[in-house]
Amino acid sequence: MKISDAASPIVNEKKRSGVNWKKELSALGFVGPFLVLFLTFIVIPVVVAVYFSFTYFNTIERPRFVGLQNFVDLISADNIFMMHVLPNTFKFALIVGPIGYLLAFWLAWLLAQIPKKSRSILTLAIYSPSMTAGVAMAVVWLIIFSGDRSGYLNSILLNLSLINEPIQWVQSPHFLMPIMIVVTLWGSMGIGFLAMLAGILNVDRELYEAAYIDGLRNRWQEVFYITIPSMKPQMLFGAVMAVVGTFQAGAIGVELSGANPTPQYAGQLIINHIDDYGFIRYEMGYASALSVVLLICVYILSKVCWRLFGERD
Repeated sequence: MKISDAASPIVNEKKRSGVNWKKELSALGFVGPFLVLFLTFIVIPVVVAVYFSFTYFNTIERPRFVGLQNFVDLISADNIFMMHVLPNTFKFALIVGPIGYLLAFWLAWLLAQIPKKSRSILTLAIYSPSMTAGVAMAVVWLIIFSGDRSGYLNSILLNLSLINEPIQWVQSPHFLMPIMIVVTLWGSMGIGFLAMLAGILNVDRELYEAAYIDGLRNRWQEVFYITIPSMKPQMLFGAVMAVVGTFQAGAIGVELSGANPTPQYAGQLIINHIDDYGFIRYEMGYASALSVVLLICVYILSKVCWRLFGERD
């Protein structure tokens, strides 16, 4: 056997490895910007928050390691968190999350039944509140729920003689949470809603025809047996976005009431509690512990969504 014949497999292997390296570098060039941004704005902040959660840090002195003391104080010493923040957060999440998710799916399904031109206009109208939530808060909702006679709701109720004097809607502990829920639902048709609409529109029409031939009887069965199973990735994405959006919606109560903490802690959510300790009291270690608790809650609920809508295989 010639030496050249024996060396040829080694040369070919080197050429193939060189081509593979070029492909991997090319792929890394496309993925690289995302990885940099993901590490900078997701991974590093999470790692830093976890580290600070085990310290006492007032933003002036060096962080001082205190172990689990912040988490112990969270459970045993922070009465505001246990009596107001935690119940408010779960109440808000359990109402806004499922209702907003079902509302997004229902509106997406309704829009999928109408012609394309009308669908585009209505989709923009439904999606736009999620893009202009801050502007809408100032221009619409604060005017509607204004506590004087010029507020739309007070003006209507006074003219109908249903009340004798204006109600301080957003300053009242009885009304603040329901108003927060209504405002959040109004602006919750965001990316998850668009994903569901795209999923419904991309379901193969032949599946419906075959199902009716096999004995499908009504539109409800069509939704449960064809539509939802065919768009599980979009349903999963919408569920995760609903979970994240719900736990991030704490600014609603502060913007409505104009105060942090909210009146009698009626609208105080875990996000507000983090802002209170982190940027008002400058207790960054304790605020980081609260952030870790929030991260764990979001992670657990995201895993539940994955169990419901993730692919089993």
